[in-house]
Amino acid sequence: MGNFINEKYINSLLSNKATNSDINHILQKASRHEGLTHQDVAALLTTTDDEHIQSIFNIAGCIKKHIYGDRIVLFAPLYVSDYCINNCTYCGFKAGSGQKRRKLTQDEVRRETAILQEMGHKRLVIEAGEDPVNCSLDYILECITTIYNTSFDNGETRRVNVNIAALDEHGYKRLKNANIGTYILFQETYHRATYEEVHIAGPKSDYDYHISAFERAMAAGIDDVGAGVLFGLHDYKYEVLALMLHNEHLEKHFGVGFHTISVPRIVGGKHPYAVSDQDFLKLVAILRLAVPFTGMIISTRETPQMRRKLVQIGVSQMSAGSSTTVGGYAAVGSHTGSANSQQFTLSDHRGANEIIYWLMEEGILPSFCTACYRKGRNGDRFMGLAKNGDIKNICLPNGILTLKEYALDYGDTRFKALSDHLISEKLANINNEKTRELIQLKLSSLTQGERDLFI
Repeated sequence: MGNFINEKYINSLLSNKATNSDINHILQKASRHEGLTHQDVAALLTTTDDEHIQSIFNIAGCIKKHIYGDRIVLFAPLYVSDYCINNCTYCGFKAGSGQKRRKLTQDEVRRETAILQEMGHKRLVIEAGEDPVNCSLDYILECITTIYNTSFDNGETRRVNVNIAALDEHGYKRLKNANIGTYILFQETYHRATYEEVHIAGPKSDYDYHISAFERAMAAGIDDVGAGVLFGLHDYKYEVLALMLHNEHLEKHFGVGFHTISVPRIVGGKHPYAVSDQDFLKLVAILRLAVPFTGMIISTRETPQMRRKLVQIGVSQMSAGSSTTVGGYAAVGSHTGSANSQQFTLSDHRGANEIIYWLMEEGILPSFCTACYRKGRNGDRFMGLAKNGDIKNICLPNGILTLKEYALDYGDTRFKALSDHLISEKLANINNEKTRELIQLKLSSLTQGERDLFI
C-alpha cells in the first residue's frame, strides 16, 4: 500500500535540472491540452526561469478558458459533527483540544440545509471529524437522506459530496448506495515522516490505510473521487509530484484518476514549509497543465484577491459564503444559534450573494450545475467527454440555466439585469445553433415557472 509514493524516487526527480529545450518541449505539449506525466511536472516544478514561469501562467490561463470557459461552479461545506478521535496538529477539531464537541440533530441538519438553500446553493459537501461512536457512518448516511429530503421555498439540494474519514470497502458501498456525488479525502501530506509527525494518534495516523482509501472507494463503485493536499506541511514540490503519482496510479488500475483536486494551504503563523503567494500560484498553474480536465477547488482559506488570481489560471470550483463550524450557518445573526470552534480560519468572509455578484462583474458565469452526475456523466464517461472537448458544450449551457434559475428565485432587479446581460453574452458563445435555440426555450420555460432544467 502506498508503494507508488517512493520518496527516494521523488527526490531524485526534483534534484534534476531540466534544460531549456526540455522545458520548452513540455510547455508545447501542455499547450495542446495533452496533460503531463509526473516527470514533466517535476521539470516544471524545479524551473526558476522567469520566462518559463510566465509561460506556465499563460498556458494555464488558456487551458482554463478553453476547457471550462469563463465559468465557476459554486458549493458550500456543511459541517455536521466536530467529534474526532484523531490528534492532527494542524486541525481545529483535533482530539485533546478541550473544546466542547457537538453534532447536529437531524432537525439542525434540516435547518442548516435550508439556510444554504436560501443562499441558492444546490451542491453541498458534508464535512465531519472521525469518531465511529459519536459520528458513525449510519449518522452520516442519515444526514445525507435528510439533506436530499429538505426543500426550502424554491431551494433543493441536488448533489451531496462527502468529505469524511477513510472507510473500508463495505462502508464505501453504503456511501455509493446513498447517492453521493464525489467522495473527497485529503492526504494532507504524502511525505511519510511528516505525515506521522503531524498525525500523532488516532485511525488517521495509519498512512497506508489512508493513502489506499481511493482504491477501496473505486472498487466499491464510487466513480468520482476528489484528492487534496494541505500545502505547507511539507515541500510543495514534493506534494505536487506525489499527487500526480497518485493520480497516475488510479488511472492505471481504475481507468480514471481524480475528479477534483483541492488546493488548501496553511495561512498565518510560522511554518517551515509555508508556501508563498507566488509559489502557490505556480503550483496551481502547473496542476492545471498536468491534469487539464480535472476540477480544481479553492476554499475560503484564501483572500478574495488570491481567489481572483487563482480563477484566472486554473481553479474551476470554489466555496461561497462558507462556515467551517458545526451549526455555523444558523448561528450567524442569531441570538439562539451557537457554533463551535472553526476547523480552520477563513480569509474570504463575503456572503454567497456577494461572491456571485463579484463573479458576474468579472464576466464569469456562476454555475450551480449538478447535471453531469444526475445524467450519469461521471467517472470515465465524464473524462471521455472532457478529453474530446465536448464537456464545455454541456457545462456552459447548464451553467446559464442555473444562473437564470438563481436570478428568478433570489435576485433583485439589479441582479436580474446583470445576470440577463451576462447570459446574453454567454449565449452568443454557443456556436451550435440547435443548442442555442434549445437553451433559449429552456430559459423561457424557467421564466414561466419550471425549474431544474438541464441537458
